Amino acid sequence: MAKCPKCGKEVASPTKTWKLAPKGKKALTIGLFKCPGCGAYFRAAVK
Repeated sequence: MAKCPKCGKEVASPTKTWKLAPKGKKALTIGLFKCPGCGAYFRAAVK
């Protein structure tokens, strides 16, 4: 669950996900979320 940075509403599932792997570090999964409350798009790490 990701929290919207503008209104603070919880968003359950991402619209899109992708891997981000900096050199020499463990890969992270990043998700693109759309808030149902205010309509803002934001990115957050997905576990």
